[in-house]
Amino acid sequence: MKDTAEYKASIENIRDQFPILAQKVNGRDLVYFDNAATSQKPYTVIERIDNYYKNENANIHRGVHYLSQKATEDYESARNIIGTYLNAADASEIIFTKGTTDGINLIASSYGSMLNEGDEILISAMEHHSNIVPWQLLESQRGIKLRIIPIHENGEIDMDAYNEMLNSKTKLVSVTHISNTLGSINPIGEIIDKAHAVGAKVLIDGAQSIQHDQIDLKALNCDFFVFSGHKVFGPTGIGVLYGKSEILNLMPPYQGGGDMIEKVSFEKTTFNVLPFKFEAGTPNIVGGIALGEAFNFLKSLNFNELHEHEMNLLKYAEEELNKIDNIRIIGTAKNKTSVISFNVGELHPFDIGTLLDKQGFAVRTGHHCTQPLMDFYKIPGTIRVSFSVYNTKQEIDLFLIALKKAIDILS
Repeated sequence: MKDTAEYKASIENIRDQFPILAQKVNGRDLVYFDNAATSQKPYTVIERIDNYYKNENANIHRGVHYLSQKATEDYESARNIIGTYLNAADASEIIFTKGTTDGINLIASSYGSMLNEGDEILISAMEHHSNIVPWQLLESQRGIKLRIIPIHENGEIDMDAYNEMLNSKTKLVSVTHISNTLGSINPIGEIIDKAHAVGAKVLIDGAQSIQHDQIDLKALNCDFFVFSGHKVFGPTGIGVLYGKSEILNLMPPYQGGGDMIEKVSFEKTTFNVLPFKFEAGTPNIVGGIALGEAFNFLKSLNFNELHEHEMNLLKYAEEELNKIDNIRIIGTAKNKTSVISFNVGELHPFDIGTLLDKQGFAVRTGHHCTQPLMDFYKIPGTIRVSFSVYNTKQEIDLFLIALKKAIDILS
């Protein structure tokens, strides 16, 4: 077993921690450039899941037997690990969810029930569908007004427009930290401060930033922050909603069932304290424990080194792509993370993606759950490559050769 706590993760040896990267696809070495969709998992996370089901499996909370108490201890320890890493005021502000989508829907349902007709919610034009549709549903149910913050052609939020849109009716601003399609890093510090100045709360979709940045929730001062475990080297089906306790305590429960109750009678039910008030039913126990292990892995990374490495990959890939005829990079914000969306003339992204797959390259093609953004750029979709700490310049060189081959075949 490779012990994450003992090894010093560096760019040179980190690939050895990810077993999936050693396989071949269609007879070629796998090159995984689809990290914005999901990250791969290190040995420590995989082995933690395996060990749980082999040696620890039990339902948590209320059990008096050893296995239940051990599973409960490990599950709550994971919550503490994550809360400490994110610098939350208290671990009770860390709510386990199914993922980013679930977290946003929880807020839309619970916090949204406290809003009134005519109240306004602001989102940006680059949002993922999961940060659009829940608010549209709330709009139809409660009569709130959903307003869209425009963006510039380069993929940056129009901050002048944002400032003009804020008013006393603004009750929530819900924006992505990093665009999953464009890679744009939004100025969330300024966005949060401006919203708070008019009394609005702020939800940050951190699905794309949690892997690439060190998040300090106290410093950010956002009211809610959501992310998915599978984006940050953890398993699917688990995620986190952070919320300030003073706001969460005012919000009604999202779902009813076990764990979220204090006392139940046919006359009245009272609810549990945080975080359990928002965690009805048997949770994804192994998912929570494994996510804690993923954050242990994160702690082993040198983030300055990681950031420099990913920025070097981004810069090199964009420079080399721009040398290819008819390449159009979609999203050229000054402040970006290691995500590149592009098109090649009139060639369909799906066709290029298919030919790249035949050569062992995993990329994403389509609208990336941002159809309104595609409409803004007047395109049906893009080819998207997204890098993580385990990717290399050599892989980019191989990708460029494969891409040129695909273009030649389709031209």
